[in-house]
Amino acid sequence: LGRGSNKVDFDTTVRIRKEISAAKSMSVYARNVQIITTKGRVTLRGPVNSAEEKRLIGDIAANIAGKENVDNHLEVK
Repeated sequence: LGRGSNKVDFDTTVRIRKEISAAKSMSVYARNVQIITTKGRVTLRGPVNSAEEKRLIGDIAANIAGKENVDNHLEVK
Protein backbone atom coordinates (compact mmCIF):
# COMPACT_ATOMS: atom_id res chain seq x y z
CA LEU A 1 0.00 0.00 0.00
CA GLY A 2 2.91 2.37 0.27
CA ARG A 3 5.97 2.95 2.32
CA GLY A 4 5.88 4.95 5.52
CA SER A 5 8.58 5.61 8.06
CA ASN A 6 6.17 5.00 10.93
CA LYS A 7 2.65 4.00 11.87
CA VAL A 8 1.24 7.53 11.51
CA ASP A 9 2.60 7.78 7.95
CA PHE A 10 1.27 4.32 7.14
CA ASP A 11 -2.17 5.22 8.53
CA THR A 12 -2.22 8.45 6.49
CA THR A 13 -1.44 6.51 3.31
CA VAL A 14 -4.16 3.94 4.09
CA ARG A 15 -6.76 6.67 4.80
CA ILE A 16 -6.02 8.44 1.51
CA ARG A 17 -6.16 5.14 -0.41
CA LYS A 18 -9.54 4.28 1.19
CA GLU A 19 -11.01 7.69 0.28
CA ILE A 20 -9.85 7.34 -3.33
CA SER A 21 -11.30 3.81 -3.52
CA ALA A 22 -14.59 5.01 -2.04
CA ALA A 23 -15.02 7.65 -4.77
CA LYS A 24 -17.04 5.82 -7.41
CA SER A 25 -16.05 8.16 -10.24
CA MET A 26 -12.32 7.33 -10.03
CA SER A 27 -10.65 5.50 -12.93
CA VAL A 28 -8.48 2.41 -12.55
CA TYR A 29 -5.47 4.72 -12.96
CA ALA A 30 -6.66 6.92 -10.10
CA ARG A 31 -7.21 3.92 -7.82
CA ASN A 32 -3.62 2.80 -8.44
CA VAL A 33 -1.75 6.06 -7.91
CA GLN A 34 1.34 5.89 -5.75
CA ILE A 35 0.87 7.47 -2.32
CA ILE A 36 4.08 7.94 -0.36
CA THR A 37 3.88 9.41 3.13
CA THR A 38 7.12 10.31 4.89
CA LYS A 39 7.24 12.33 8.11
CA GLY A 40 3.71 13.57 7.51
CA ARG A 41 4.44 14.70 3.95
CA VAL A 42 2.40 13.06 1.17
CA THR A 43 3.70 12.64 -2.38
CA LEU A 44 1.24 11.56 -5.08
CA ARG A 45 2.62 9.99 -8.28
CA GLY A 46 1.30 8.20 -11.31
CA PRO A 47 -1.11 8.64 -14.21
CA VAL A 48 -4.72 9.77 -13.91
CA ASN A 49 -7.41 10.17 -16.58
CA SER A 50 -8.18 13.85 -16.14
CA ALA A 51 -7.27 17.15 -14.50
CA GLU A 52 -10.43 16.67 -12.42
CA GLU A 53 -9.14 13.36 -11.03
CA LYS A 54 -5.79 14.97 -10.24
CA ARG A 55 -7.58 17.76 -8.37
CA LEU A 56 -9.92 15.39 -6.52
CA ILE A 57 -7.10 13.12 -5.35
CA GLY A 58 -5.08 16.17 -4.30
CA ASP A 59 -8.08 17.43 -2.31
CA ILE A 60 -8.53 14.04 -0.61
CA ALA A 61 -4.86 14.01 0.42
CA ALA A 62 -5.04 17.64 1.58
CA ASN A 63 -8.11 16.94 3.72
CA ILE A 64 -6.26 14.13 5.49
CA ALA A 65 -2.66 15.40 5.66
CA GLY A 66 -3.10 19.18 5.31
CA LYS A 67 -2.78 21.16 2.07
CA GLU A 68 0.76 22.33 2.88
CA ASN A 69 1.89 18.70 3.26
CA VAL A 70 0.89 17.43 -0.19
CA ASP A 71 3.11 17.25 -3.29
CA ASN A 72 0.81 16.40 -6.20
CA HIS A 73 2.94 14.96 -9.03
CA LEU A 74 0.05 13.12 -10.71
CA GLU A 75 0.15 13.18 -14.50
CA VAL A 76 -2.91 13.53 -16.70
CA LYS A 77 -2.71 10.90 -19.47
